[in-house]
Amino acid sequence: MTEYLPFFMLPAAFALMFLGVQVGFAMMLTAAGFGLITFGPNVIHQFIEKIDDLSSNFVLAAVPLFVFMGAMLEKSGIADRLFEAIHIWTRRLPGGLAIATVLMCIVFAASSGVIGATESVVGLLTIPIMLRYGYNKALISGTICAGGSLGTIIPPSVVVVVMGPLANLSVGDLMYGMVLPGFLMAGLYLAYILVLCIVKPDAGPRIPPEPDEPSFAQKLGITTRNLIPPLAMIVAVLGSILAGFASPTEAAAIGAVFSVGLTALYGRFSWRSLYDSLLKTVRVTAMIMFVLLAGTLFTGVFIGGGGINLASSMISEFDLSPWALLSLMLFILFLAGFFLDWISVVLIFLPIFVPLVTVAGFDPVWFCILFLIMLQTGYLTPPMAPAIFYLRAVAPPEITMRDMYRGMVPFIGLQVVTLASVLMWPQLVTWLPSVAMGLR
Repeated sequence: MTEYLPFFMLPAAFALMFLGVQVGFAMMLTAAGFGLITFGPNVIHQFIEKIDDLSSNFVLAAVPLFVFMGAMLEKSGIADRLFEAIHIWTRRLPGGLAIATVLMCIVFAASSGVIGATESVVGLLTIPIMLRYGYNKALISGTICAGGSLGTIIPPSVVVVVMGPLANLSVGDLMYGMVLPGFLMAGLYLAYILVLCIVKPDAGPRIPPEPDEPSFAQKLGITTRNLIPPLAMIVAVLGSILAGFASPTEAAAIGAVFSVGLTALYGRFSWRSLYDSLLKTVRVTAMIMFVLLAGTLFTGVFIGGGGINLASSMISEFDLSPWALLSLMLFILFLAGFFLDWISVVLIFLPIFVPLVTVAGFDPVWFCILFLIMLQTGYLTPPMAPAIFYLRAVAPPEITMRDMYRGMVPFIGLQVVTLASVLMWPQLVTWLPSVAMGLR
């Protein structure tokens, strides 16, 4: 019976979470309890080794730097300037405000790599404007939530920085792999909004021309002044990683310096804002690293207790084909996204699933991008739906929960289309990493 003990770890951890125990403590308590049963006092040595491995992993130093970058960008006023620079070109399009919102979310996602912050900042700025021009409330909700969550699937992404060491894969390869799927998903969002507002003009009315409409030259000037600095930061951060000039940690440090520089450039820097950004960085990083430590101990006991070997032998007995196994894993991730936040899903399932998909003959980088897309879907799917919690915090009372749930549905469908595209054409993920490998 003891050989089946690792399989009871997941139900035990979930039971503690549903009883209200914080995710990190639930996983740590489960790891300690099952570790003592399986290994006795020797589990302490295993825990010390895992703690040492985690604390000496230099890639994870990128996490606080990316979090700090996102926190400083919130203080810089960059959202107002980005919206102005983008909206002057899209305002005459059907659904132009919603299109500008998604484009701004893409730039934000490529700037900071932090999910949540984008949705809050963009929501505060764009919701009142879209309501003023009579936009459909469900479209407003779906646009803000789906656009704000693009930080999961568009590089650089804090999620990928955490996933790389857990899956024993290069963070650079994962970032290369997520480029095309990420921009495919964003492109589908933009196409959906445009088509919807052409077919149903009331959903996103065109903004009528104004007497003081800026000239073409003035538009170029506004765009140059407001869009070039953040794009330069994106090139410095993302470009340095993809070109192989810098590791993710070094690139995150470049971005952190750039974010302080942008805040100063736009006249929004103060010692108070710097203090608040540092404090937020400490809080968010402490949460991520604590849960990451708990997940590392949890998976260490699961794997050390023979969980992976047992899972492999059971799958062999069921005689599942590789594609049936992959479908089962994606379905489990979809269900997990209903109840767990992204870091819990990553820490619990990624170390278990990656060895299994590798044995099944699949590319682990490709699987990790599928994993990211499922995380993105979980971000919008109730009852957890973190995107709705962020939106509820910034939305006015006239936008109801019903509007939010209705607005989510089409965008979840577009995420499923992205998933199907990546499943059908793995080259969407594998092509860029292979090209980068050839250039190294």
